[in-house]
Amino acid sequence: MSNHITASVEFFFKGEKISSSIELDVDPHMQATGRLPDLYPLLARAINLGLYSYEYEMMQAEEILYNNAIGLIAEHVNEGSLDFDSFETEWVEAQMLDKLQDIALRNLSVDDILQQPELKNALLEAYQLGVKAKALS
Repeated sequence: MSNHITASVEFFFKGEKISSSIELDVDPHMQATGRLPDLYPLLARAINLGLYSYEYEMMQAEEILYNNAIGLIAEHVNEGSLDFDSFETEWVEAQMLDKLQDIALRNLSVDDILQQPELKNALLEAYQLGVKAKALS
């Protein structure tokens, strides 16, 4: 399932209310960097604000609100706030489990490794050993 969210911010500058909102497809950013992007520049570009302007500084002083979340990211939005760290961690884990599931299906004809916790744990342990070995080389 893909992950989408709406990010918006409102602020006042010289007595004028300024609003910006973007629809964000999260997965391409997560696949590229493993992190969500800095949203203030994206929100600024959406309303043609320069990144070196007083308006942009005022925008950055306001909290971004999140809504219309679809997918895994929806589980990490609470009252308009997004827990970036927990979403990023869970997204990476979900991607890893998908890859491990593919391995189990291809090599052992196991349709759901979550139903076989010993196998899931063995695959996770092997994955972690690979990560450690790569870090050492």
